[in-house]
Amino acid sequence: MTATYHAALCTALTGPSSIEIVKRKAEPLKAGEIRIQVHAAGLNFPDLLMTQGKYQFRPDPPFVPGLEAAGEVIEVAPDVDSFKPGDRVMAGGKGGALAEQWIVNKAAISPLPLALSFAEGACWQTGASTAWHALVERGHLQAGESILVLGASGGVGMAAVKMARDIGAIVIGTGSSDAKRQAIEEAGADHVLDPADEDLAAKIKALTDGKGVDVIYDPVGGDLALIATRAIAWNGRYLIVGFASGKIPAFPANHALIKTYSLIGVRAGEGPRRDPELAKRQSAALKELAAQGAMRPHISHRVTLADTAKALTVLERREAIGRVVVEMIPIT
Repeated sequence: MTATYHAALCTALTGPSSIEIVKRKAEPLKAGEIRIQVHAAGLNFPDLLMTQGKYQFRPDPPFVPGLEAAGEVIEVAPDVDSFKPGDRVMAGGKGGALAEQWIVNKAAISPLPLALSFAEGACWQTGASTAWHALVERGHLQAGESILVLGASGGVGMAAVKMARDIGAIVIGTGSSDAKRQAIEEAGADHVLDPADEDLAAKIKALTDGKGVDVIYDPVGGDLALIATRAIAWNGRYLIVGFASGKIPAFPANHALIKTYSLIGVRAGEGPRRDPELAKRQSAALKELAAQGAMRPHISHRVTLADTAKALTVLERREAIGRVVVEMIPIT
């Protein structure tokens, strides 16, 4: 362990431009904590939103963003016996991953499966847990059912495409460019559509023999959400995952009544924190999926810690396909 380390610090709620690379002093561990030498950190859309003060969890600056990372254990608190220095791990938390060192509670750490590299492990947990929680726990997606994945080229969208294929569903994804649509198809979608298509709802219905999709997975929100509801099946389930568009839709209650579809909120992190039994189910399922290498992330951008601001700008400009990873190359 080194006495100091570099970290990406958000100094104001003004977006990527607020990021500064600073040297910080290593703090002593508290009970139950583990210090990780971070090899790679995965960027998520909430990281961008937090630098803008627009996320549900709104830390006051200065703070270090980053919800997930992978690396090696370099120190454990005296009461920790589940991990030891040298263990390859992946970890999650509410912030702090965009740094060369990260202190995380032992409960938020899991072994890095041999099937995943450090870069893949750094961006596996959030997408996989969101997809599993949404499709299995909240949406009860079944083999043979149809699902529409909005924003399918994003991190949580692409994980949902792969999870839905693993379940055996018929998958329709949306992507806003040729490159994104190609990546969605390669991820396993049966059909890929342009979300800007004026006939989007009609084309979705045509692909489902006029029935509409059984499940809609929506991390996008905005106007696209209301268009998608026109293509939902009778008794369908609409999974509200997030609002990457920056606009929260207002669903007409009468439409939900007439078509008898359900609007279902998805909180993959908060749900298990409130429900210990759910936490056990989710943890066991994710452990098995990780060991299988399921939902292996597609990584379109790899940058160094020094370029964290540029990486966040990639998310802001909607240029990422799959995931963006920050790799910890030593800063001199």
